Amino acid sequence: MIRSAAVIALILAAAPASAAPPLAGVATQPSAAQPFAAPRAGFLPSTTDAGAASAPAGPGVTDADKPYGAFQRGFFATALAQATERLGQNPKDGAAMELIGEIYAQGLAVREDPAEAARWYKLASDNGDRQGSFSYGLALLRGAGVPKSPAAARPYLEKAAAAGHAGALYNLGVLTLQADVDTRDYVKAADYFQRAADLGDVDAAYALGNLYKAGEGVPREPARAAALFKTAAEERNVAAELDYAIALFNGEGVPRDEAAAARWFRRAAASGNPVAANRLARLYAAGRGVRKDSVAAARWHLMARAAGVPDPWLDGVLAGLTPADKAKVEDGMRRTMAN
Repeated sequence: MIRSAAVIALILAAAPASAAPPLAGVATQPSAAQPFAAPRAGFLPSTTDAGAASAPAGPGVTDADKPYGAFQRGFFATALAQATERLGQNPKDGAAMELIGEIYAQGLAVREDPAEAARWYKLASDNGDRQGSFSYGLALLRGAGVPKSPAAARPYLEKAAAAGHAGALYNLGVLTLQADVDTRDYVKAADYFQRAADLGDVDAAYALGNLYKAGEGVPREPARAAALFKTAAEERNVAAELDYAIALFNGEGVPRDEAAAARWFRRAAASGNPVAANRLARLYAAGRGVRKDSVAAARWHLMARAAGVPDPWLDGVLAGLTPADKAKVEDGMRRTMAN
């Protein structure tokens, strides 16, 4: 997954500055997650919409759909053979080229070969395949099978974006924000993210929410930011889950709701976000939004600390546990590790 530099500092405040301890002690702490993360480049047929093209082969499925159906059902050698057969019938079949590229990229029924995958992606792009243009642009961004070159990637992403590819629009927004400070264009990035979000790209919705939160390229609108965080959070974007929890806890753009914030912190923490685990630990320790539970606080604190988020105040909570409670924490950690 391509990730940009941290072009916008995420201030993850678990409580407003005026709040009383213990939460005020972590009023500002950057997230472990970057604000902008490129979407996965997984297989997505590009000549029709995703739902139609990914239908499994069966009665009524046309010959043109058969390679995709075989791919989706896990018959990768069959998909490769059928895509190759299609090329024999039509040497300009960009969709078949893209599928072959994906098979080589993932090493499915063949040896994984990024260079061969990139070659097929470029051929697909040259023959008008939208996904091929995106996949080749992403290969250039990653340096996967070709020399890494964001500049060379841009025209391929623009080609895919012009055909309505949400992932390409999102990555163009990221590239726009990765420019030098003097040439960085937040307005243009916001436009890319908005267009991608309108097409259902969850990462773009989260990125756009950060721009509305900071007032970069768009007006500063906490309510709009919170709504975008909620949209992305409901689609299991973990960083958005964390930011939406923060918005709920602080009442930033949404009515303050500590219990709902705790639920979103727990969801992000359960997905492995250490900052969310730290915030959830503090809520348990203070009894904010949840029933006070020092054992649960210690358990989530240990998870966060092991992942690189220290908290001296919570160390004190841990140290103050009774031997019986420490044993409960250890037992909980063992069961968590076993799962």
